[in-house]
Amino acid sequence: MPDTLHATDADTLSRLFLEARSHNGWQDRKVPDGTLRTLWDTLKMGPTSANCSPGRFVFIRSEEGKERLRPALSGGNLDKTMAAPVCVIIAHDPKFHEHLPELFPHTDARSWFTGSDDLARETAFRNGTLMGAYLMIAARALGLDVGPMSGFDKAKVEEIFLAETGWEANFLCNLGYGDADKLYDRLPRLGFDTACRLV
Repeated sequence: MPDTLHATDADTLSRLFLEARSHNGWQDRKVPDGTLRTLWDTLKMGPTSANCSPGRFVFIRSEEGKERLRPALSGGNLDKTMAAPVCVIIAHDPKFHEHLPELFPHTDARSWFTGSDDLARETAFRNGTLMGAYLMIAARALGLDVGPMSGFDKAKVEEIFLAETGWEANFLCNLGYGDADKLYDRLPRLGFDTACRLV
């Protein structure tokens, strides 16, 4: 890391990225609802284009809720999700632009999207995904561990949990306090010269 980083900056980078891991096993500790509310109040401050804020989150933390989720999970994600204190459905609202008069009041941003379904769809997905990433980073900052997943039946999740809202599912993320004894070895990452270009 750069020599100019203060110790507190290095600790923050370690907590959020360098030492943080995606967890598959969980301690038997509940996540209080107040922590989930704090998580939302933190992640919602991350930037989105035109402050559009299309991300939507369903926090499944009851046994009943997890049983409803069970048939939508892939085999590899079933046990760890049922054991996690919370599983979050990271979704987005295709009708996010209905809130723009409140969220972006200094111009008629709503009209940008009502005239183009493609632009609205792309904006909702891109910025909803960003907000899912903010959720994971904010969770780590609040002392939680995360386990993001793609292995699930999107149509079933939407039918069971999102039908009344019209929201669209993107990915799932388990939340809680990870069991370090159940971590896999850290996998490699690409080097700068493979993944990046300086122009």
